[in-house]
Amino acid sequence: MDGWSKFQSNFSGLNLGQSANKLAKGFSTSVQATKERLGQVAPDEITELPQEYKDLEARVDALRQTHLILLKVTKVYENETYDYPTQIQESITELGTTIGHEITNFAAANLKGTNLPRPARSSPPAAQHKTLPHALGRATTAAAATLQATAGPDDKLATALHTYSGAWEKISEGRVEQDAAIRAQFLQPWQATLSTSIAVAMKARQAVRMSRLELDAAKQVLKTSSATKQEAARLEVENAEDDLVQKTEVAITLMKTVLENPEPIKNLNELVKAQLLFYATAAEALSTVQGEVEELSVAAEGEYRKSRDH
Repeated sequence: MDGWSKFQSNFSGLNLGQSANKLAKGFSTSVQATKERLGQVAPDEITELPQEYKDLEARVDALRQTHLILLKVTKVYENETYDYPTQIQESITELGTTIGHEITNFAAANLKGTNLPRPARSSPPAAQHKTLPHALGRATTAAAATLQATAGPDDKLATALHTYSGAWEKISEGRVEQDAAIRAQFLQPWQATLSTSIAVAMKARQAVRMSRLELDAAKQVLKTSSATKQEAARLEVENAEDDLVQKTEVAITLMKTVLENPEPIKNLNELVKAQLLFYATAAEALSTVQGEVEELSVAAEGEYRKSRDH
C-alpha cells in the first residue's frame, strides 16, 4: 500500500496541464510551418521581422558560406599527400617493408633457445613524408646516384641532379612548416569560428523562427476562438509577442557580434603569411640552384660542340 500511495503522490505531482500545453503549442507550430510551406497562409498573416534582423541574417549567411567555400579547399592542408598522387603505391611498398621488419623481430625474439637459425633484430624503416617536394628530392638523389655508379662522380648531369636535389631538401622542410602553420593558425581557428560563434547565431535565428511560428499559430487560434476562450487566446498572443521580441533582440546582438569579429581576417592573414614564407623559400632555393645548373649546362654544351668539331 505504501508503494501505491507513493506512486499516486508522484503522479498527482506531475504538471499534466503544462505538458499538454507544450504539446499543443508544438503541434500548432508544426501545422503553421506546414501551411506556410504549402502556401496556405496569406503573406499579411505572417509576422514581419524587423528589417535590421533580415539584413543581418543575409550577412551572416554570406559569412557562413564564405567559411564553407574556403574550408572546402584549404582542408587539403590537413593531409600532406594532397600534391603527391603516387603516394598510394609507395605506401603499399612501405607497408610490406614494415611487415617484413616486424616478422624479422618477432622471429628473433621467439626463436631464442631453439635449434633454428635466429635472424638479427633490425631497426624499423624510417617514415617518409608523402609530398611532391620530398618525392622530387628523393627521385633526383636516386637518379644522381644511378648515373654516378656508371659515369663516375664528375658526370655533369649527375652533379646537376645532386645540386637540384639539395634545393628540394630545403623546399621540403619549408613545405612541412607551411602545412603545420596553416593547420594551427588558419584551419583550426577558421573551423572554430564556424562551429562556435556562427553556429550560436544560427541557433538564435532558429529560436526566432520557432517563436514567430508560435506567435502566428497563436493568432490563428485567437481568430477562431469562442467567446469563452478569447481572453486566454489573447493572453497567449501577448506572451508570444513578448517572446518573439526578446528572442529577436538576442539574435540581433549575436549576429552583430559575429559580423564584427576580426578573427576571420586575422586567420586569412596567417594563411597568406605561411604561403608567402614557403614560396619565398622555394624561390630562393631554386634561384640559387638554377645558376649552378646553368653553368653545368653551358659547360656540357661547350664540350659537346668541341667534340663535334674534331
